[in-house]
Amino acid sequence: MSKHAFLSEEWIVQVTTLQAEYRDRMPAPSVKMRMNQVITAVPFGGGELRMHIDSSTGTATFGVGHVEEADVTVTTDYATAKMLFVENNQQAAMQAFMQGKIKAVGDMAKLMIPPPPKNEAQVEFETKVRDLTE
Repeated sequence: MSKHAFLSEEWIVQVTTLQAEYRDRMPAPSVKMRMNQVITAVPFGGGELRMHIDSSTGTATFGVGHVEEADVTVTTDYATAKMLFVENNQQAAMQAFMQGKIKAVGDMAKLMIPPPPKNEAQVEFETKVRDLTE
């Protein structure tokens, strides 16, 4: 698997493909929500990327662009987003939030619900995402 810059078009295509491959084997999300994301300081494109994660149907999907009627909108810089998406470091996420590197508007309670325990498929998926990320 070739490596791609985090959030580049190629990276998004690869992660979307993996997401489709693993979708039915992942644990159900702890909370159903529609979250918009604004990633700033992106080192390519226009410098800002709008994305979303939608688990309102019981499976989590992510994609480019915002969804309507989002429960929460999260804004963070590129480096922090990479730490969250690629490293899945929940402790670092809390520290980044406390440092103001993550700003959220909307239903904060939904963000505070811990994720379900990881199963083998999720661990495998996360490893593949790390492996394809520069």
